[in-house]
Amino acid sequence: MTIRLYDTSARQIRDFVPLTAGCVSIYLCGATVQAAPHIGHIRSGLNFDIMRRWFAYRGYDVTFVRNVTDIDDKIIKKSAEQGRPWWAIGYENERAFNDGYDALGCLPPTYEPRATGHITEMIEMMRGLIERGHAYEADGNVYFDVRSFPGYLELSNQDLDDLRQPSGDNETGKRDKRDFAMWKASKPGEPSWETPWGRGRPGWHLECSAMAHKYLGTAFDIHGGGIDLIFPHHENEIAQAKAYGDDFAKYWVHNGWVTMSGEKMSKSLGNSVLVSEMVKAWRPIVLRYYLGTPHYRSMIEYSEEALREAESAFARIEGFVQRVTEKAGETVAPATEVPPAFAEAMDDDLGVPQALAIIHTTVRQGNSALAADDKEAAVARLAEVRAMLGVLGLDPLDEHWAGESDRGDDLHGVVDTLVRLVLDQRQSARERKDWASADAIRDQLNQSGLVIEDSPTGPRWTLGPRQ
Repeated sequence: MTIRLYDTSARQIRDFVPLTAGCVSIYLCGATVQAAPHIGHIRSGLNFDIMRRWFAYRGYDVTFVRNVTDIDDKIIKKSAEQGRPWWAIGYENERAFNDGYDALGCLPPTYEPRATGHITEMIEMMRGLIERGHAYEADGNVYFDVRSFPGYLELSNQDLDDLRQPSGDNETGKRDKRDFAMWKASKPGEPSWETPWGRGRPGWHLECSAMAHKYLGTAFDIHGGGIDLIFPHHENEIAQAKAYGDDFAKYWVHNGWVTMSGEKMSKSLGNSVLVSEMVKAWRPIVLRYYLGTPHYRSMIEYSEEALREAESAFARIEGFVQRVTEKAGETVAPATEVPPAFAEAMDDDLGVPQALAIIHTTVRQGNSALAADDKEAAVARLAEVRAMLGVLGLDPLDEHWAGESDRGDDLHGVVDTLVRLVLDQRQSARERKDWASADAIRDQLNQSGLVIEDSPTGPRWTLGPRQ
């Protein structure tokens, strides 16, 4: 058994060999909390949640660090626009992110450090870089000298002479326009901390280098994030950490975007779809299926139609789970191992689409067993399906999703009573052999979005795919 991952730095799929046998350490660039999360933000957390689950299934002891960037230019700008404290905005949106992660079934990280809690570590790293000749102070700012680090831009594969380094306001005193800020001198009204070079605040890139060092040490296995972070963020993280003396990340794994009309989903572009609104309109487990089942490196083009297709596909899986559970008369436990073909797909760069095809094939086999009244075979297939769904965080019988299977749980009792009245009318029609009336009632219910199934214990209704 060997897990293989696409390593951005090597530009190829590589066998995963952990630094410490039986252990895997992962650092994921998490939330920047200037605003509430859209589904593009949560996709990254969800993709790495699946990675983490697969490593755990394969027997690894996983340390998963996902940071919170609670101070940066964007948060300060929002504070000025809204007339609210920067920390209040950050905390409010940090909670919104965690609500989104939790709603879509992401396991909590091992550690979730905030940038502002690690100023001491940042100062220590800057001091070391200045002493080693890789950084310098100017006008209260501290800059990284990119020409001092020969490996700069190897991750993004750029030419230094053609580089256009993003710069913020008040970044004065640079020796080279391509140098980047690790620390920014304070401006009136902005948050600041005391350092040997004057009061100021951290640059975005420094935050992650310092936090990864603190929680994962001088070397760790996997650094993750969206492809938009490759440059400048991850490139600058590498420069700081390695110039400081760390080996830093062994593998670099990046997930694709969620796009709208071909553009990256972004708050600044005004094309974002907030998670808080999506979970009101769609079942969270369906959203997880929609965002988590494409390959992590692929782009997802957002559309209502694609969501409806995901809802319909998951309904087929869920319906099978419900039917076999009913026939078995008890909850069927997941199998202890997933099918070999599923494992092979997941080992190959987390091939979730191929793994999902195995799930649907197993569901079809289980449905055939049900049709043949082969209870033993149907139960065996359900055990396999539950094991596979569990790895993806999509098992509808998992306690996380308990009570979530119907939209609008608070209205479920009322709807159930009304539907039962109609079903009683249908049953009366069937008993008097008025098949036309019985079929008409069923068809009307189907048109309203309800799926009626006749089971050994009587008719059962579920919400079907949206029309």
